[in-house]
Amino acid sequence: MRALLVGAGGVGSAAVAIAARRAFFETMVVADHDPVRAQRAVAGHGDRFVAAQVDAASADAVTALCREHRITHVLNAVDPRFVMPIFNGAFTAGADYLDMAMSLSQAETGVKLGDEQFAVADTWSAAGRLALCGIGVEPGLSDVFARYAADELFSEIDEIGVRDGANLTVDGYDFAPSFSIWTTIEECLNRPVVWERDRGWFTTEPFSEPEIFHFPEGIGPVECVNVEHEEVLLIPRWVKARRVTFKYGLGDEFIKVLKTLHKLGLDAVSPVRVRGVEVSPRDVVAASLPDPATLGARMRGKTCAGTWVRGLGPDGRPREVYLYHVVDNEWSMREYGHQAVVWQTAVNPVVALELLAGGAWAGVGVLGPEALPPMPFLDLLTGYGSPWGLE
Repeated sequence: MRALLVGAGGVGSAAVAIAARRAFFETMVVADHDPVRAQRAVAGHGDRFVAAQVDAASADAVTALCREHRITHVLNAVDPRFVMPIFNGAFTAGADYLDMAMSLSQAETGVKLGDEQFAVADTWSAAGRLALCGIGVEPGLSDVFARYAADELFSEIDEIGVRDGANLTVDGYDFAPSFSIWTTIEECLNRPVVWERDRGWFTTEPFSEPEIFHFPEGIGPVECVNVEHEEVLLIPRWVKARRVTFKYGLGDEFIKVLKTLHKLGLDAVSPVRVRGVEVSPRDVVAASLPDPATLGARMRGKTCAGTWVRGLGPDGRPREVYLYHVVDNEWSMREYGHQAVVWQTAVNPVVALELLAGGAWAGVGVLGPEALPPMPFLDLLTGYGSPWGLE
């Protein structure tokens, strides 16, 4: 396997640190718009890693880089604005493709998350190529959990609800998101999507249906609200359930900040002119906040990603489970030098790449993680020293 990792930010750099301990690939080219950041990500990890520069907004640039390095698999680790050029560039180069977030929704035209990618699924299938989409932690591991529950734990499922919560704090900051604020604004301020068997996909108001969810391993109760997320668009395609939801534990303060940004128009992506310079308000917000990748030494606590499922067990009796994955920031910093949220996101595509390299996972077309057998993934994740749990 010869992989191209596009994006040397927090998640991309964590993926390098994780992959460096594995032997499944021959070469990994780590490319970023900033060549210094790419060089920093690969430094000290051995000669299997090569730093490069790329314009992620250019499909042609991605294709050219793939051809230069004879790339077999492209892993997209940048924000979802760049999904389609990287996705298209990989296809033109004849490479398989993985991402952790899918093509963006467009509410005004009714385009849902991932629609642009699924629209060309037949083209990928005809070419014998695989686009494995949404293989981070959420989406990604959460979707694997959904498939595992359907295969092994339930005879009938009423609801699959992805629930994400944490008790992380950042010393010295009143407001410092632990993940990309650009992506967080996108998914939290768009209208959330819900799927129901009798209605299909529909949207609700942002931050709707608040509930208190009790997270494991000492995190405790966290208020969660509906958020637009890929799992709701992916899971119903391959897993039978009456309802699918995604809720995120944001907290009152975070929600108030997001609402204020929206009220002031600072969530907008279209450039505005300021003293003769065109600038995106959302990019200004992102530039004004600390880089999440640099916060690890100041962070305390744990993050939890998981999938809550209720329905009937194999014996026909009511059953309710929560399948989850918890990462302690102290552990991820000590073991890998990367904070918990980006490490938890990054480990999953690396596991997927290893499964594809070894043949335990295989397919063609545009697929979500729930389209593939779950046990090889869950076993290998545990083999990476990061076990999952079930309540």
